[in-house]
Amino acid sequence: MAIYGKFQTLRPLSLLAHLCSSYDSACLKVTSNTVSWLIYVEQGKIIYASQSVDPLDRLDCYLRRFSYHTATLNSEIRTKLRLMFDEESTLHPEYQAICWLVDNQYLNQAQVAALIEYVVKEVIESFLLIKEGTYEINENSSSLPSELCHLELQDIVKHCQKKIQAWQSLAPHIWSPYQRPYLCHQPGTKEQLSPEVQHKLSTILKGFSIRHLAVLLNQDELQLARSLYPYIKLGNIILQDPQPPFEQLPRTYESPAESQAVIQQAQTPTATVDSTSSVASIKNQSRDDDKNTASLTKLTPNPQPVVNRRPTQPIEKFVVSQSKSIEKSATPLGKNINPQANKHKFKIVCIDDSQAMLQELKHLLDDESFDVFTINDPVKALMQIVRIKPDLILLDVRMAGIDGYELCRLLRNHFLFKNTPIIMVTGNTGIIDRVKARVVGASGYLTKPFTQSELFKIIFRHLS
Repeated sequence: MAIYGKFQTLRPLSLLAHLCSSYDSACLKVTSNTVSWLIYVEQGKIIYASQSVDPLDRLDCYLRRFSYHTATLNSEIRTKLRLMFDEESTLHPEYQAICWLVDNQYLNQAQVAALIEYVVKEVIESFLLIKEGTYEINENSSSLPSELCHLELQDIVKHCQKKIQAWQSLAPHIWSPYQRPYLCHQPGTKEQLSPEVQHKLSTILKGFSIRHLAVLLNQDELQLARSLYPYIKLGNIILQDPQPPFEQLPRTYESPAESQAVIQQAQTPTATVDSTSSVASIKNQSRDDDKNTASLTKLTPNPQPVVNRRPTQPIEKFVVSQSKSIEKSATPLGKNINPQANKHKFKIVCIDDSQAMLQELKHLLDDESFDVFTINDPVKALMQIVRIKPDLILLDVRMAGIDGYELCRLLRNHFLFKNTPIIMVTGNTGIIDRVKARVVGASGYLTKPFTQSELFKIIFRHLS
């Protein structure tokens, strides 16, 4: 039996309550814009939750955190998971990867339960932020290979709501953990930083999102966001929007104009239900939703906004503390890598006249399997590439001075790079551009925007 319908403001919470109270075994599928959420329930408890935005990246973040305590979860294993399970046709590739880790004894039962709880909480957190969308409930349709843990709905919801409130207290400046902090060099900031502090801060803020930066620093992402918040308000740090595909996820904060538009839309009676077996608690939406919501939302009052305060610690202390965190976080990961892996570390050169694009590539290639070199002057690139002797080259097509096609032709004419993989990176999707890339000797073609999964896939295809 399947139940379909649309939901509006506060419907996610009531759908969760209905799911866990009315079904022994069921799957809730929710779609909002281009993102889908899947929540599995068994015996009234959540056994897993996933959403469609780069699930393997979400798993990789948690495995990085686990790697600080578990020597077996090194870079080599994480990269192997990407290659084994990164298929669009695979349902829940991250869950398949978790099961593989369990079957091969990389994780014990306690560790996998903690890992799944982390993942479920993050998914439910974004799920509770949905304003409108469509849902589908399917009974006895679990497609999971096995059940690895059972989680109480009320505990998960309380945790997620408190975390959402904490994020909302940083609004309107911070509205997503995937926003990317950068050091602001503009002279118009309220407080100017010394060149030394600017240099130290720039070594930390390299285009990573708040969430990914927290993983690299092995810190709590909310604590990191709170540490950055005062400097964001002063203008020392600017936040750029999340990069694709993370910009598709719901925001923790919407402007008053956006909120009013949602309210007006919610007042339009568009909700429908289609079911082969009537369910009173969904048909009588407002009455039962209020009951379900009340049973789960006895929490703290509305969050208080963060006052317009100055930094609680000098910027120098913040920079030093974060720099030390980077040094500490690098050590355990380095110890975990197989010594043989260090001997086969791949050197990758990224060539682009956009410094922002180079930062993005370096972020995406943040893996112990790679040594990443960036070149932003294509005219001088050939000399630098000869010195580096890379295993693979990522080459932008449109650059000032010399375009990527011409530089690719010059590289192919050099005896050192006749067989070096050269991947053209471009926003052009036409067949003529692909033919031109092949004519000048390019090994592959990567179209912007691309995900980390797509980037890893084409790199390892040519490195292997």
